[in-house]
Amino acid sequence: MEELTLFQKIICRKIPAEILLETEEALVIKDIAPQAPVHALIIPKKPIPRISEAEEEEAALLGKLLLTARAFAAREKLTDGYRLVINNGRMAGETVPHLHIHLLAGRSMGWPPG
Repeated sequence: MEELTLFQKIICRKIPAEILLETEEALVIKDIAPQAPVHALIIPKKPIPRISEAEEEEAALLGKLLLTARAFAAREKLTDGYRLVINNGRMAGETVPHLHIHLLAGRSMGWPPG
């Protein structure tokens, strides 16, 4: 049996996290090492290791993750803007093999990122 990822353990409530929003398809949690005043993670409850491994039949779920990010941003009144980031692979900064979207806000974002 495969070991659960950190995010699966959070979804199953095996380990604690600060849950900011929950939908049928996703959890939004506070990042434990924030890179901005607002740094949330939008995590699908269905485990997908990374965006490069997402399947066509997961397109609706992927869209719902973006809509969950939008709903969270609206609820938090992030009217000055926010950035959404998906890391794919170790060289991109992926540390947990479970697709998730970083939502960063509350400070000016530079370009190019990283």
